[in-house]
Amino acid sequence: MSGLLALLDDVAGIAKVAAASVDDVVGQAAKAGAKAAGAVIDDAAVTPKYVAGFSPARELPIVWKIAKGSLKNKLLFLLPVGLLLNSFLPWIITPLLMIGGAYLCFEGAEKVYHIFVPHHHDADEPEGFVPDPTHLEKEKVAGAIKTDFILSAEIMTIALAEIPDGSIWMEAATLAVVAIGITVMVYGSVALIVKADDFGLHLSKEGHFSATRAIGLGIVKAMPGFMKILMIVGTAAMLWVGGSIVLHGADILGFGLLYNIIHDIAHGAAHALQVAEGFVTWAVTAALDGVFGLVLGLALIPVTAKIILPVASMFKKDKAGAGGH
Repeated sequence: MSGLLALLDDVAGIAKVAAASVDDVVGQAAKAGAKAAGAVIDDAAVTPKYVAGFSPARELPIVWKIAKGSLKNKLLFLLPVGLLLNSFLPWIITPLLMIGGAYLCFEGAEKVYHIFVPHHHDADEPEGFVPDPTHLEKEKVAGAIKTDFILSAEIMTIALAEIPDGSIWMEAATLAVVAIGITVMVYGSVALIVKADDFGLHLSKEGHFSATRAIGLGIVKAMPGFMKILMIVGTAAMLWVGGSIVLHGADILGFGLLYNIIHDIAHGAAHALQVAEGFVTWAVTAALDGVFGLVLGLALIPVTAKIILPVASMFKKDKAGAGGH
């Protein structure tokens, strides 16, 4: 009996330690996630544009596919790689993030470019060509997951920087909680946004009160405009987040002239207005980061078209040739 009581006492002690560890993980994850809130908002703003143009029946399945890809990005790739690089090659994280930021700038600038220079179908495509919806969906999901990878890398890096030094297992557990919590938050919000029009349509038809039906009709009428605004915000988010990553990375590497100029302009504007100084500082900084991101992205378009894509296609041909032999 005394042995059994001693065992139960040990189990209780282990349970207390485990509970304390869980509390530490959740607390650290909450603090780290809060620091990454800006990137989370950008991620939520970017994603809905990938379901635009698809039938309502495909919206949630597409969001679910992107969410699974996002979770895979965070847990299977970014978490272990981030921990290893942070332990053994901390200096390489900033350049890698800058490359990712430059990719976001390129993707955002390309969308702006195609507004003014419309993209034409390839010459070998017949007039009135309609792409296969299944193939188009795969392309959209793949593109969304690539973009998510960059934003997730920023989120995970910010979170990792906020976690106090400790055992690698505690850091891994905290990052895993951040990854799961943020993914649920982002893609849960996206699912609500993209299905809001269906909810409004249901209210307008099935609502028991005239006020309820009016609200539903108002939601239906407002959603197309809201989605267009969200697409614009998503593109802007790519530019300002990408520009911010590149500028901040350059500052860390000792090339902080432009970063400091933007910082001084933003704080000068906030001081001059003396109203909502925190918001003004953020807004001016985001706007200037976005302008820088647009310029950088536009500069990368010809570089990508003339150098990166031809080189990549050469590697693909070499691999295909090797596979044939």
